[in-house]
Amino acid sequence: MSAAPGPAPAPLALSCGDPAGAGAEIAAAAWDRLRGAAPFALLGDADWIGATGVPVARIDAIEEAPAASAAALPVLHRPLAIPATPGIPAPENAAHIVQSIEDAVALARAGRAGGVVTLPINKKALKDGCGFAHPGHTEFLAALDGRDRSVMMLMGPAMKVVPVTIHIALRDVPDALTGAEIEETARLLHAALRRDFGLTAPRIAVAGLNPHAGEGGVMGREEIEVIAPALDRLRAEGMEIAGPLPADTMFHAPARAKWDAALCMYHDQALIPMKTLDFDRGVNATLGLSFIRTSPDHGTAYDIAGKGLARPDSLIEAIRAAQAMAAARAAHDARTGA
Repeated sequence: MSAAPGPAPAPLALSCGDPAGAGAEIAAAAWDRLRGAAPFALLGDADWIGATGVPVARIDAIEEAPAASAAALPVLHRPLAIPATPGIPAPENAAHIVQSIEDAVALARAGRAGGVVTLPINKKALKDGCGFAHPGHTEFLAALDGRDRSVMMLMGPAMKVVPVTIHIALRDVPDALTGAEIEETARLLHAALRRDFGLTAPRIAVAGLNPHAGEGGVMGREEIEVIAPALDRLRAEGMEIAGPLPADTMFHAPARAKWDAALCMYHDQALIPMKTLDFDRGVNATLGLSFIRTSPDHGTAYDIAGKGLARPDSLIEAIRAAQAMAAARAAHDARTGA
């Protein structure tokens, strides 16, 4: 006799992003492609999303999304302050954008949403409009979740990458790169690979900071003085860690086959190889939160907003990834009693 199926996963909460960007188009296209296969509710203006021509179902609670999503895109209506103009961010709508993220997080933290998928924002537009003080989604979500730290992972079919330092100037990276930062990031990555991706023994490759990973100190000593000692401490905890490795030789296909995720020292070191191979299907995930969060790995696309040119592939991958990560986390927690 087969076991009874478990409860259906909770729908995902999709924040609206910048309504002047391509968010409405890709959300409508993602709903049309998925048609309820991965139920989600958009937290935003129903008229804004309805202008794409997609059928819209105004719902009062996110629990109504699964039933509604086969025939229409479910929307938890939150009216814009002023109508959106494609390609032109409006300061008046900044608070609406931030509130959409906050509401999505609240639903996920309460267990009513299976996770949060965020549409792209423009940080400068939010700062100008409502004084948004965070460098990006990653840091804002950590603050909403009461976390001192979270980790940004970029992933696609070819690889998963995590930068230790994120939204800082390149000239500031060496000073910001400490053993403690490397260790904390690696631990959050390792835990997420086990809990949210179902890997029992994750393999992590770690890039050096300097060309040729410093080449024995000739091209920099960060590998010797900072990175290698941190990795030794992580290995002593039982982690399978390779590195520090030269960044220019660790991303080709045979090298990638040896690891499950790469830990990089700065933003572009991680994102360039991932986006080169998986640009249209890349997903941004935030690790170390009490809830699942993913996002398409692209910006607001102001230049093509409203023109019907934006591709929904990355958003669809983000929705599917959030659903899969939520299922993996639920299975892990049930198995371990977490």
